[in-house]
Amino acid sequence: METAADNHSPSSSSSSDVDVTPRGATSAVNRALQLIQSDDSDSKLQAAKEIRRLTKTSQRCRRLLADAVIPLVSMLRVDSPKSHHESALLALLNLAVKDEKNKISIVEAGALEPVISFFQNENLNLQEYATAALLTLSASVNNKPIIGTSGAIPLLVGILRHGSTQAKVDAVMALSNLATHPDNLTIIFGTSPIPSIVSLLKTCKKSSKTAEKCCSLIESLVDFDEGRTALTGEEGGVLAVVEVLENGTLQARVHALGALLTMCESDRCKYREPILREGVIPGLLELTVQGTPKSQTKAQTLLRLLRDTPYPRSELQVPDTLENIVCNIISHIDGDDQSSKAKKMLAEMVQVSMEQSLRHLQQRAVVCNPTDLPISNSCTSEVSSK
Repeated sequence: METAADNHSPSSSSSSDVDVTPRGATSAVNRALQLIQSDDSDSKLQAAKEIRRLTKTSQRCRRLLADAVIPLVSMLRVDSPKSHHESALLALLNLAVKDEKNKISIVEAGALEPVISFFQNENLNLQEYATAALLTLSASVNNKPIIGTSGAIPLLVGILRHGSTQAKVDAVMALSNLATHPDNLTIIFGTSPIPSIVSLLKTCKKSSKTAEKCCSLIESLVDFDEGRTALTGEEGGVLAVVEVLENGTLQARVHALGALLTMCESDRCKYREPILREGVIPGLLELTVQGTPKSQTKAQTLLRLLRDTPYPRSELQVPDTLENIVCNIISHIDGDDQSSKAKKMLAEMVQVSMEQSLRHLQQRAVVCNPTDLPISNSCTSEVSSK
């Protein structure tokens, strides 16, 4: 039997953006639509399995089989044979992947009630498939408020606490989708999810999509004072966010930076030391040079908040440059390892900044007056060697 991971994730259900339609799909689609409308129980089950197969990699089949949504949802209900639930749910999952209309029609057909009931089912596979279904359906903007009021959020947080590894990953991704709706974020916060999110973040690869979604949720939840307190109170919580700041995907690093900046801006005196203690400086220095313009600005803002005094210095004092801000922070860091690493990063940052400025000047010279300012090979070699 195939595992949940083989079937339910949007990325695994359609591993490529290329539409792969099975041979003879049109006749197979017509036959499946006939069987799914049948009153015969075995015919329905056969149709569900065939629909799942046809829609696994074919966007065209997902469209052609849209009329199967209502009969498939009816197969999820309590009065249907239990043997039908898994096949029908997997067929609906494949129908919903990368198809907004099917996502909406599945919810409108009443799928949420039976899907939510599967969270209480003894069949662990069915629990995983139900979690995956909510992940897929929650990607639709139309579905987010409906799912939020359905009672699904506490169940997803429960899976995040006690589910299988795959179910936890799907649950955190579903919650991240749902959190973009303001009312849902309040519901999520009310379930006290941060310990479970941090637990998953600590164990997952920091460059993974899972880490990105964990940090996205954390960034949203630290808008609440209790959320900030929960993160700092969780052993290794701030450290896990700092590790993503250093090693995560670009988007994950942006979320991690946003979370730390929100904390420091809300109460610098309370959160400055916990953040500094986890060695945040190297990751921030990288973002000041290699991040997007927005993240560079945020990283510099956080660096200013983390220094010994957050206020700009007068013109008579040392200039308020990024290098001076970082040197001020380094001078107050405990531990030789952190300090030496930060100093090395600062030196590399200055070097990269100088090289970028030099390249920019060269490009401007060529664009402004290309005939007057030729750049010879020897000149290019000399510049690149500096």
